[in-house]
Amino acid sequence: MPPESLSLAAGVRLGDPADAPVRQEPRRGGGRASSRRVLRVRRVRRDVLFWLGCAGFALTLALVTTLTPHRIWGACAAVGYVVAAELARRSPYAWDRRGAVAALLGAVVVPLAVMVVMGAAQSEVRVVENSGGLLLHSGSPYPPHPAGVEDYNPYLPGMALFGIPRALFGGTPLADARVWFCAAFLASMLVAALSSGHKSWRKSRWQEGTSGGGAAGGGAAGGGAAGGASTANSVLLLAAFPAVALPLAVGGVDLPVIGLMCLGLALAGRGGSGTAAGLAMGAAAALKWTAWPLLPVGLVLLAVTAGRRAAVRAGVVAVLVAAVAVVPAALADPHAFVEHVVLFPLGEGGVRSPAASPLPGYLLATYVPGGSVLATVALAAAAVGVAVSLAVRPPRTVVQAADRLAIGLGLAMCLMPATRFGYLVYPLVLAAWFRRAELVTAARRVGRLVRTGGLVRAGGLVRTGGLVRAGGLVRTGGLVRAGGLVRGGASVAGSRPVGGVRPVRDTPPVKDERLIGAGRE
Repeated sequence: MPPESLSLAAGVRLGDPADAPVRQEPRRGGGRASSRRVLRVRRVRRDVLFWLGCAGFALTLALVTTLTPHRIWGACAAVGYVVAAELARRSPYAWDRRGAVAALLGAVVVPLAVMVVMGAAQSEVRVVENSGGLLLHSGSPYPPHPAGVEDYNPYLPGMALFGIPRALFGGTPLADARVWFCAAFLASMLVAALSSGHKSWRKSRWQEGTSGGGAAGGGAAGGGAAGGASTANSVLLLAAFPAVALPLAVGGVDLPVIGLMCLGLALAGRGGSGTAAGLAMGAAAALKWTAWPLLPVGLVLLAVTAGRRAAVRAGVVAVLVAAVAVVPAALADPHAFVEHVVLFPLGEGGVRSPAASPLPGYLLATYVPGGSVLATVALAAAAVGVAVSLAVRPPRTVVQAADRLAIGLGLAMCLMPATRFGYLVYPLVLAAWFRRAELVTAARRVGRLVRTGGLVRAGGLVRTGGLVRAGGLVRTGGLVRAGGLVRGGASVAGSRPVGGVRPVRDTPPVKDERLIGAGRE
């Protein structure tokens, strides 16, 4: 079987990107050659469907919401996601970086710039910026006599640091707290990805839009570059995902907390002395109460990966960092601290919290007599359950620790008397981020496999019930060589290696051309 017939059977020209199968014209002439044809099954790639789904969500939000920042985000993000879908459709590579960049521009950068210029933001942004000014002038970020919802600051004193640029530089666009929320989140996630090591990334390198040879090139330098590119791509995709892009643009205070939590877990899973992990966990704990469940989970993981001494050191460092941020502000006005940080989040402050999503804790507190107490008891029971699970079956990997933390936070978000659906971004990011290598590998495999459901003529009838891989590799229960079918081979003899695989020279070809039933992978 000549190499041209192999190209016809695969539906791929040798050396072309495998995600772009080429339609071959039937050969002219009589006999077998006249019946050689390729039946190509058209399909929509899943990255295109993903971006179109994101566009549908953004457009729907823009049409139904009554909040101006969310309407701006929905309109801008819908355009960005549609552009990302079109770029993905035109790209020969699945999950190409250009699509993620377009989605990030449309869903984060453009709406954020528009809202900064217009002065539109969620109330949380103004609360943080006001707390930064109060911290500089009075030593406490909490107003002593809050009158309305926007006067309450339910965050720990560390969050006020994001409001200090506004207090120092006034109306400068770069002084907006959202800019620093974004910077802290993206930097934390990038460092967390780099801290997780590169071995798993070498198995799940992303296509960069270069030639096949460049993507398959070996060597330490190539592997390191691919690992770094994969890290950047994963952060881009995460930031462009609607559940993350929306709070990044409108002013979600939870994202820097999530970023530091992921960083703390990644450092704990890496082992080491525990100092770096303690710093990250302490910084997260200084921002918001929702980060405190990280401490027991991260310390147990660190005890498994680096020993008890490292875990104790990390615990001491984390407590010291949190104490330095929290204690001075709490002592400056203890009454205001309790009113803002303890009573208001529990729904017991002078003003009812606007966090009123219909989750179990809120429903209990609202419609059941004594429901606030019941919700608090259920919340404490969930915390005890997670603590017992850590003692009985401690997590031994970062993924296990992230899952345990995601479960605990998910229960807490559902059982808190004052809660929002947006808080579920915590368990969502934690559960998905530390599985990014698996998700990238799965997405890359789906994007690179071309399903062929018809019959292909190539000097004989080859039933392609299997898969045609990227790089020109044809899975047909064996591998095709120029002289016939080679079982166990990996390339086409007489031509350059396909997909960077070394040719197989010592396997005898099939002499005659008969009906070959292709195996499934």
